[in-house]
Amino acid sequence: MIPVFEPEIGEDDIAEVVAALKRGEISGSFGETIPAFESEFASYVGCAHGVAVTSGTTALHLAIAALDLPQGSEVLISASTNVATALACYHNGCVPVPVDSENVTWNLDLDLLESLITPKTKAIIPVHLFGHPVAMDKLMDIAQRHGLMVIEDCAESHGATWHGQMTGSFGHMSCFSFYANKIITTGEGGMVTTNDAALAEKLKLLRNLAFGKPRFLHQIAGYQFRMTGMQAALGRAQFRKIERFVGQKRAMAQTYNRYLAGIAGLKTPAELTGARNVYWMYAVTIDSAFGMGRDVLTQYLFTHGVETRTFFCPMNMQPFLRRQAGFREVACPVAERLWETGFYLPSACNLTESAIASIAELIRRAPSLA
Repeated sequence: MIPVFEPEIGEDDIAEVVAALKRGEISGSFGETIPAFESEFASYVGCAHGVAVTSGTTALHLAIAALDLPQGSEVLISASTNVATALACYHNGCVPVPVDSENVTWNLDLDLLESLITPKTKAIIPVHLFGHPVAMDKLMDIAQRHGLMVIEDCAESHGATWHGQMTGSFGHMSCFSFYANKIITTGEGGMVTTNDAALAEKLKLLRNLAFGKPRFLHQIAGYQFRMTGMQAALGRAQFRKIERFVGQKRAMAQTYNRYLAGIAGLKTPAELTGARNVYWMYAVTIDSAFGMGRDVLTQYLFTHGVETRTFFCPMNMQPFLRRQAGFREVACPVAERLWETGFYLPSACNLTESAIASIAELIRRAPSLA
């Protein structure tokens, strides 16, 4: 079976983790490895501060918590995203309002944003879906005109740029995931980056149970979202290879593009002028011209040893969100179509050209066998 993804964990990664263990860095409360990882990664992104946490999901949760928004506040989010984006709003007492996708990059449609803003709207969370950057200059202009905070969801976009500027450096805060299938991994883990020193201090306080002075006097309710030193050690080792991983991802995509060219009804991922797409996953959609449905095709690929994953179920369709007080019925036809027709192919950094060629040949032959 060719998996959708498998991380590259080398002897250098293992050695760094072992060294951290020998230094006793088994928690997130002490040691130099966590602050070093925070500083290195934040600098790469183009931010002054990094706050390491337990996951990309808790990074999002922490970022919204740091804004201390009124209960019932609305947060505009990409309709097509992992549910973690919406959960961060939900668990902070905010109402996620989905913004439909656009047809080219599948990111949130910026032309719809202003029509969805109400007096309750306090923030926007754009998701750089599958590694293609959102047009953040346009989004930040809209946010500034309406006085909205911006939290970038960069879980899938490590190293992606928009007109030469890194994703994660545009918003007031940005959230990264280091889950096992991300471009660099700490196993589980995440980070919030920001250029706002006051927000960074608030994030650090909340992350660590909001210990006060004296230590066990808590003025606000915090969380235990600390990354461990062991994870940070793996993150630093992985970080040293990030540009190689990005290069491999981009080469993988170019190879797929070459082998999949000319297949009727198959849409391959875009890369707009001014964008550096890092192709976290090589995502495609099919339409009726292909000759078979998405589910039939992916089952066919699975029986021939190729693992796939569907796109995300849109946030406007999620049952728990539809039951939330204040839920807004927002039409998201593009995101719903992506959910029905989209899937991603094996996308490991070390995926060989021969593997890509064989996957493409299976896709090319599938309609004739339907």
